[in-house]
Amino acid sequence: MRRRDLLRSVAGVPLALSARRVFAQSRRFEPNWGSLDARPSPGWYTDAKFGIFIHWGLYSVPSYAPLHSKGETMYAEWYWNSLTRGKTGPPNGPGSSTWKFHQRTYGANFEYKDFAPMFQCELYDPDHWADIFARSGAKYVALTSKHHEGFTLWRNAQANQAWGRPWNAVDAGPKRDIALDLMEAGRRKNLRMGIYYSLYEWYNPLWLADRKRYAIEHMHPQFKDAVTHLKPSIIFSDGEWEMNSDEWRSPELLAWLFNESPVREEVAIDDRWGKDTRHKHGGYYTTEYTSGMQQAAHPWEESRGMGYSYGYNRNEKIDDYHTGRELIMMLVDIVSRGGNLLLDIGPTADGQIPPIMEERLLQIGEFLGPNAEAIYGTHAHTMSRQWSAGKVPQLEVKEFMSDYPIKNLVDTPPAGNARVDAFFTAKNNAVYAILPRRPIREITLDGIPGTAAAKVTLLENGAALESARQGKQIRVRVPEALSAALPAREAYVLKIV
Repeated sequence: MRRRDLLRSVAGVPLALSARRVFAQSRRFEPNWGSLDARPSPGWYTDAKFGIFIHWGLYSVPSYAPLHSKGETMYAEWYWNSLTRGKTGPPNGPGSSTWKFHQRTYGANFEYKDFAPMFQCELYDPDHWADIFARSGAKYVALTSKHHEGFTLWRNAQANQAWGRPWNAVDAGPKRDIALDLMEAGRRKNLRMGIYYSLYEWYNPLWLADRKRYAIEHMHPQFKDAVTHLKPSIIFSDGEWEMNSDEWRSPELLAWLFNESPVREEVAIDDRWGKDTRHKHGGYYTTEYTSGMQQAAHPWEESRGMGYSYGYNRNEKIDDYHTGRELIMMLVDIVSRGGNLLLDIGPTADGQIPPIMEERLLQIGEFLGPNAEAIYGTHAHTMSRQWSAGKVPQLEVKEFMSDYPIKNLVDTPPAGNARVDAFFTAKNNAVYAILPRRPIREITLDGIPGTAAAKVTLLENGAALESARQGKQIRVRVPEALSAALPAREAYVLKIV
């Protein structure tokens, strides 16, 4: 391979990063952040842009969380924690919504462990799941191999030993390796399959007795078992905030992952490996139920559910779910700023993806089908959005729980506010203008550098469009007949070369 080919930018990744990736594949990583941080996120991950998160476990049996209740989480996967706090003390106290629901539904003496036999997954069809994911246009999947409850979705000896009872999906509940089944089904659809893994477990006896022993004697061997057995292409670590990365001995664990594990070459990891690591160490940076990050040079990912919860919440109604259009606009907006969207689904305890979630995923796929080129493998353009006249709103930038009023940004701005008229992505020598509305007559695009006349095509069908350049502004004429003939889409893409 010629040197210039080796160092050439790949799918918009800066030259230095491409060189670092080649370097990373040939080096041995030491158990310290200086060495580990030199390994960039794999190119497949930064190109993928759209993934599916899956929260599925014993909490899928009660599948309940209160909505808009002060001091109580709306995450249904936190049911055990909410239940325990609701029984014993603040901030929820004995009058908490979760405790009241549990008492009237299951009885005061029904323990969380009693949900295990009820988690049957009798309608679980991993090939159907994988088919829906592939049709959605997602490129990768992260399944909760173990949430904070400690119950594992693959056969794991450490879980049984620590809890003193069958505490995995092969020895209890469905009596099936539901995690491995999905990994294999997804790979048959050419999806990158991965896992979510919680470092800590709320009520694990060893965790409650000795946290440092828990990390080394339980978490480390369990994590290695999950990686060796499931061979994840992506690992979304979580539950790291109770100890720093030295106490978790995360650098040691990641050195094993990058040097010795069966996925050492391809695995992508997040930044949740200790209370000192978010947006500092690990892999891609994470945000959760926010608008994501601004145009950061470092790979990043926003994760969120379609409603208020990751795990399935039977308490959510239709109006609590984002529409297909809103989710598509979120995806486009996040990708325009260089990020990935990890969109969550919460299957039911019997193993079904709720139909509303399937519908939303397929709606995203309908948009991505003809417009894939403007999403996959792209990077942020110099300008991510073009606004109409009016006051440009400023989004709150947080890593956890902030407002993301995508509908107001795109379709229904408050009086006096601007709305987004175009999102931009870029790849190689092309800029893509993603229009949230059907193009009619003339479109004016700003911030498109160049000296020569631009070649503009409609990505949907390759139709060439007349355009005229004036500085960094391009005016594009769209014939009325062409506009009228376009199929109904949530967005349309112009390719500018």
